[in-house]
Amino acid sequence: VQLQASGGGLVQPGGSLRLSCASSGSIFSRNAWGWYRQDPGKQREFVAGITSGGKTNYLDSVMGRFTISRDNAKNAVYLQMNSLKPEDTAIYYCNTVPWDADSWGQGTLVTVSS
Repeated sequence: VQLQASGGGLVQPGGSLRLSCASSGSIFSRNAWGWYRQDPGKQREFVAGITSGGKTNYLDSVMGRFTISRDNAKNAVYLQMNSLKPEDTAIYYCNTVPWDADSWGQGTLVTVSS
């Protein structure tokens, strides 16, 4: 499965971004999908996930600020990020849940800074 994340950029603290991820796979609708992030020098961490039925779960530190959603017709998953903080700075990736080691794309860089 090829995954392409987009939508990152530079934003001030308190700002918002919406990340998108497009999948080339034919079984998109049957998978649970997630967003992960990695800051240089740190381990990659799970940020948010959404099941095939639409149930969501989040990393505690983003709860109430981030919202994951999916559009099965477009084979796409999204991450709406509000009230961004400097500690949200990282490269964000999408992948299945649990992740597929062969499906990591390049990710999209989110930088939160004034």
